[in-house]
Amino acid sequence: MSEDTLDRLARRRAGMKMGWAVHATVYVLVNLLLAGLSAQQDRHWAIYPAMGWGLGLLIHGAVVWLNLPGGSLHDRLLARERRLLQRQQDRG
Repeated sequence: MSEDTLDRLARRRAGMKMGWAVHATVYVLVNLLLAGLSAQQDRHWAIYPAMGWGLGLLIHGAVVWLNLPGGSLHDRLLARERRLLQRQQDRG
């Protein structure tokens, strides 16, 4: 693979991981808000959207993290993906 191809693939993979991190952050924040509202009403309905959305987050994570090992922040992800791809290229 050329350097441009490696860079493009590394950026794509890092972007996918950052997308999951944003998804997980929004999930936590929204579900904390829903849990607070649910507790104020003295009812426990917030578990249902948390479970449904949690399943979606789990599937999203499986697609991203099981197929693409790596770090956590975009810059570190990008650097790691480049190293991984470079090692694959050197072996092959």
